[in-house]
Amino acid sequence: MILLDGKKTSADLKAEITESVKLLKADGKKTPHLAAILVGTDGASMTYVNAKVKACELVGFKSTLIDLPENTSEEKLLQEIEKLNNDSDIDGFIVQLPLPKHIEEQKVLNAVNPDKDVDGFHPTNVGRMALDMPCFLPATPFGILELLERYNVETSGKHVVVIGRSHIVGRPMSILMSQKRKAGDATVTVAHSRTKNLKELTLQADIIVAALGIPEFLTGDMVKDGVTIIDVGITRIEDTTKKSGYRLAGDVHFESVSPKSAYITPVPGGVGPMTIAMLMKNTLLACERK
Repeated sequence: MILLDGKKTSADLKAEITESVKLLKADGKKTPHLAAILVGTDGASMTYVNAKVKACELVGFKSTLIDLPENTSEEKLLQEIEKLNNDSDIDGFIVQLPLPKHIEEQKVLNAVNPDKDVDGFHPTNVGRMALDMPCFLPATPFGILELLERYNVETSGKHVVVIGRSHIVGRPMSILMSQKRKAGDATVTVAHSRTKNLKELTLQADIIVAALGIPEFLTGDMVKDGVTIIDVGITRIEDTTKKSGYRLAGDVHFESVSPKSAYITPVPGGVGPMTIAMLMKNTLLACERK
């Protein structure tokens, strides 16, 4: 069993991006600049945004954080997005999700200039991705592809079962894995909450991408020997034995699944660190495209 180490791979990626930034600066070109909009004080969102700002510092990017209160109106948020769209120094920006309930998420994502949409959520980028055209790939699926490629996991002709159909991970993952690419050329089945006989499907799978948000859902009796497991989930579970009072669990029951796996991502330290690294990569691409 080989651990697909996202922590190490993301560190390698960030080192490569740092070198690219040094070359840009040496050539007198502009420094990549990433902005983030955070609305409200959701704890997980604040943690994610801070991690993104730190990653920018690490690789030599400029970063801007626009911190808005919970009661910010949709109109005010759209004005802030328009400012970033028109700011030539900003190469890419993200609007941290989830947004407060009074703001329509899709309307906000549609307002982002597709050329600065380094999260890859704008319909233009999603459409270009589906047509296999140049675009910004959503950071989490992009990170999964990078992990599979760097560990030389064979995907061509394999049966991939994606559990979950979200627009952020499940749906794009299913499209990307079926395309002609190094980590692709697979036969893909998308499973979700209405899927019958899920265990029959997962037992046939060569590769499983678990992205449904239910902790330790996928168990050892649901997978065959030699399977590759990509665990996208991360949930806090109460654990009185831990100093923090909780532990982090993925969508996969690691203890029972890992002995049967050829490759598996740990939680934490698997897919999570890759997401931020790929956001940096998308920002670098946005800067270079200019």
